[in-house]
Amino acid sequence: MEKGKRAELVSFLKSVPFVEFCCVYGSTLHPNNKDKSAMVDYILGVSDPLQWHSQNLKMNADHYASWLRLLGGARLITQVADDIGVGVHFNPFVIWNDKVHILVDNLDIANTNSVNLRAALSAALLLLPSKFTQEDLFAKICSLSYMGDLRMLFAEDKNKVKKIVQGQFDLFHSMYKPFLQEYEARDFLRVSLSGTDQANISQDCGLPVTCSLVSSLPLAIRSQMGKKLGQKKIINELRNAHFAGQAINEVIIGSREEASKCMQGVLRRIVMISSARQAVSGLLAVGGINATKYLANKMQKAWKSWT
Repeated sequence: MEKGKRAELVSFLKSVPFVEFCCVYGSTLHPNNKDKSAMVDYILGVSDPLQWHSQNLKMNADHYASWLRLLGGARLITQVADDIGVGVHFNPFVIWNDKVHILVDNLDIANTNSVNLRAALSAALLLLPSKFTQEDLFAKICSLSYMGDLRMLFAEDKNKVKKIVQGQFDLFHSMYKPFLQEYEARDFLRVSLSGTDQANISQDCGLPVTCSLVSSLPLAIRSQMGKKLGQKKIINELRNAHFAGQAINEVIIGSREEASKCMQGVLRRIVMISSARQAVSGLLAVGGINATKYLANKMQKAWKSWT
C-alpha cells in the first residue's frame, strides 16, 4: 500500500478511542476499482470492548442506534454484539469514504492469521479435484467465507468472488506462496507453470494427505467433523507444537470424498449461523433506517450483477 493512502486510512483512527488492532478492506482498495464511491471497511480490535464503547459514546454518539444509547449504553452495546452477534459491533456508515491491509497490530493478529491462511488452503484443497489452476485455488479459498452466507442469496454480487480474486490476484499469490511451497515440499501437491503466467496445480488426493489437511483445519470444524465421522485419541508427536505429548482427538476419515463432503457441510452451517446472528445484531446496532439503507445498497449491487 502506498504511504499516502496508508496515512489517509490511519487518520480515521484519530477520531475514535485507542485500538490495539485495525485492518481495512473493501472493493475501493482494489487496484482496478473504478467506483470511488465504494466504502472502505474497517475492523477494529480492542481487549476491553465495554471500556472502548464507553469512551466512543462520548466521542461519537452518532455511531450507535439511539435506542442502544438511551436504554443501556456501552453495556447493552457490548451485550448485543456478544450475545446476539458474534462478538462484533457493526455499523455500515462509520466509514472513511475517500484485500485486507493491517494498519495497527498490538495483539499479534498477523501471527494468528498465518494459522488461518494454512487452514484456508487446506480446506480449499479438500474441495478441489486432483488438477486445477492457481486462480481456481484462490477462488475456492475466497468462496469459503461466503459458503452458507445468507447474503449471497439476495444481497451480494454473484460475481463477487471472481472480482475479488482477479482484482487481488498478486496479493493472494504473495499470501499463499509460502504455504504452497510448504505443501509442495511435503509432496502434498505440485505447482507447474504453463505457457501463460497462470500456474497449474496437481495434488495428491490419497488418504494420508487428506488426513494431514484435515488436521490443519480449525478445532471447531474438526470437532464437528469428529461428531459426524467419529474420532479417536492420539498422542501429538509434533515437538514444537504447543500441545506436544498431549492426547488430542483425530477425525476418523474413510475417504477423501467423505471428508470433503462433511467439512463442506460443517463449514456451511457455521457460516450460515454466524451470518444470520451478525445480521440481526447489525440491525439492532444501527437501527432500522440505516439498516434498510445499507441493505438496499447491497441489493441494488446484487441486482445489477444478475441483469
